[in-house]
Amino acid sequence: MRKDTQGRMHFKIVFWGPSLSGKTTALRWIYDNVEGLQKGSFTSVADHTGRTLFFDYTPVQATEQVVFEIYTVAGQKRHAGQRKVILEGVDGIIFVADSSPDQMEANIESLNELRELLGPRLGHEVLLLVMLNKQDLPNAMQKDVMLAKLGLGNVTCFTTCALSGENVKRTFRQITRDILMQHVYQAPAKASAS
Repeated sequence: MRKDTQGRMHFKIVFWGPSLSGKTTALRWIYDNVEGLQKGSFTSVADHTGRTLFFDYTPVQATEQVVFEIYTVAGQKRHAGQRKVILEGVDGIIFVADSSPDQMEANIESLNELRELLGPRLGHEVLLLVMLNKQDLPNAMQKDVMLAKLGLGNVTCFTTCALSGENVKRTFRQITRDILMQHVYQAPAKASAS
């Protein structure tokens, strides 16, 4: 959290996950569909196919005193250095896992990278929520199986479909609530990602 010259509290949320897991789609859905927020412009640094090259970003103001700065990261392996930069000053992570069975290895690699970069801060100082995305696919892995393979027992998790928006708003509302509880009201974090 940081405060600006007007006394507003700024909190940083990062959508993290493997390439094509639905990070940008989820953020775009929030930007286009969640009402009651003052939204800045939606910035996307993408290639000609629409894949994120560096990040997507939009600020949203929840109240006169609270601004959430929301980012996505590029999921491709070659963008590891850029992802590390985006994590600076992060307050909360939404880990977007792809529910396709053939993407489980990529999910694990992405989560392990996040654990390595944030260490014991993940799930404590930096809150973590999980979106098991693409649950609309006919071969989507079940929630319990995915969480076990990812080694995530007590983390708050939502099954989602970023294309339709199913549970995307719930996930966003939960991470913003948890961040405010921890930083404004000093409530302890709920779970770790170890």
